Amino acid sequence: MNESRPQSVASISEEAGARAQVYHLLGALLAASPDQTMLDAVGTLAIEDGADTPFVEALREMRAEATKIKPDVLQGEYFNLFIGLGRGELLPYASWYVQGALMERILADLRQDLKRMGFERQTDVREPEDHVAALCETMGMIIAEPGLSLEQSTFFDTYIGSWMGKFFQDLEAAEGAEFYAVVGRLGRQFIDIEQQYFALPM
Repeated sequence: MNESRPQSVASISEEAGARAQVYHLLGALLAASPDQTMLDAVGTLAIEDGADTPFVEALREMRAEATKIKPDVLQGEYFNLFIGLGRGELLPYASWYVQGALMERILADLRQDLKRMGFERQTDVREPEDHVAALCETMGMIIAEPGLSLEQSTFFDTYIGSWMGKFFQDLEAAEGAEFYAVVGRLGRQFIDIEQQYFALPM
């Protein structure tokens, strides 16, 4: 996790909690190659019966894949996709997708906004704050913090909706992706849902 912030004791809605959980799930899967404990958790995700939306279908597919893949195989897939020898197949950073280069202005703006909202960078984290996993985890924390509810739309439009759907589309189609192709499909469907959510009158 890239950021930390004290949580409020106030409650949030069930819908908000579910949205935050999806962001945290995507963040965990994209931050590092999942170990067996993580795969076991994904493989036992509770999914509502009778729901047949593209998002739920992708969630079911990911749950099924998690019960079959081995952590060592997944470690190689993750390395090739996101790290590589020199660079991975994909560069999972907002700067790259929005401005075509790493460490660009959007990262500086993001750091200022995170500081303003009270987030602090953890000292043991090496990836910059505009990494896809860090942004998913941060959005999950913003949703789960009632005091930041008014920040959701702006943060999403600026740092997530502006590029992450394209990233997940690229991940789904990546040559080296098998398990992560399903993660890409799930992420793409979820970002589409979030785009619709924030387009509604608030």
